[in-house]
Amino acid sequence: MAVALVLAGCGGSDTDSAPTRASASGQLLIVARDISFPTGHYESDGGPVDVSYENDGSITHTLVIADVDDFKLTVKAHGDSDEATIDLAPGKYTLYCDVPGHRQAGMEATLTVS
Repeated sequence: MAVALVLAGCGGSDTDSAPTRASASGQLLIVARDISFPTGHYESDGGPVDVSYENDGSITHTLVIADVDDFKLTVKAHGDSDEATIDLAPGKYTLYCDVPGHRQAGMEATLTVS
């Protein structure tokens, strides 16, 4: 399964902001901040999604999709990026940073695939 998501931030998500939607070409950008995401909600159409993960913070962050095997992006330092393509069925997915303590600090978001 190929995975591509673009997420913004690891932790401290702003769940009151509007969802970030993947582009018409199926590209989703997620930016990791030091213990936050810019938003708590992402949206995409089903099928192949190109996910880009960028580190706008100063520490290592990961991007994992709960219950999706073999998908993990890692950005170790400010300015680093990682990407993958994943085929996602419609549904709701939980995105999070699995660096110890980051998810608990707020680096978690929802991805709605239609």
